[in-house]
Amino acid sequence: MNKDQIKVALAQLAPVWLDREATVNKVVDTIRQSADENPDLMAFGEALVPGYPFWIELTDGARFNAPDQKALYAHYVDQAVQIEAGHLDEVCAVAKQTSTALYLGIIEKAPNRGGHSLYCTMVYIDKSGEICSLHRKLMPTYEERLTWSPGDGHGLRVHELGAFTVGGLNCWENWMPLPRAALYGQGEDLHVAIWPGGYNNTHDITRFMAKEGRSFVMSVGGLMRPEDFPENTPYLKEILAGCKTDFLANGGSCLSGPDAKWIIEPQTEKEGVFYAVIDHVKVREERQNFDPAGHYSRPDVTKLTVDRRRQFTVDFIDD
Repeated sequence: MNKDQIKVALAQLAPVWLDREATVNKVVDTIRQSADENPDLMAFGEALVPGYPFWIELTDGARFNAPDQKALYAHYVDQAVQIEAGHLDEVCAVAKQTSTALYLGIIEKAPNRGGHSLYCTMVYIDKSGEICSLHRKLMPTYEERLTWSPGDGHGLRVHELGAFTVGGLNCWENWMPLPRAALYGQGEDLHVAIWPGGYNNTHDITRFMAKEGRSFVMSVGGLMRPEDFPENTPYLKEILAGCKTDFLANGGSCLSGPDAKWIIEPQTEKEGVFYAVIDHVKVREERQNFDPAGHYSRPDVTKLTVDRRRQFTVDFIDD
């Protein structure tokens, strides 16, 4: 490959649902097994570690003060990722060993917000194994609001990767024009959109974002099938009774070029890692006639202000 090219990998996996350690092990194994392909960047789906809160829809989760919802939430908190506790240390280590940058969707419990509220977080780990950004989803979608907390702008950041500038958003955040603009304004030309998994989500917006940003866009989704619920899942019988389909999440991972043409068409109903080499020349070609943060912008008329301060409940002033 020349200096304008990088290799990307879209890892479409099912979690070991609500089992943090087992799912982290699956992620680590996937990265190791892909080492022979030598990808520069590998991305995984939204909330993969330890899993998406499917139980809410399947068990009438809006019932206030319901014992089953409390028990499932407590289990979710127990299995969530705490960065400070080293829960991603193995992932960082294998990123360094294989020289692979990663985007990984996690459910984060943040001690600086009390440790018991959960955030849908997109983690970027660079090739040296360093965690470079944690983007907490700005607005959970619909039933997600019953278990995830709103994030802040701290993670609206991009990262240099070879000739590319890479950024990303979680799921329906990708429909939000202003977060997209915040990334465009930092020079993003490879956008990573992570999803719990669904062709219905990725088949339209992936190429739309590519056309708007004149960027490569990777949409990476997960899988979830009834057999992916472990036998020790709390209220498993009730959850399975609510399943009316073979796939609660069917993947939909795909890759579009900056001309909105498919490089990898949406992949559904199968686990796997899908690879492609992308060339930055294509970005430069498409930006000849449209560059949303450059020659086709009017900052004298419209301008975006982004607050990237991490939000805290308490500011301590000590001697």
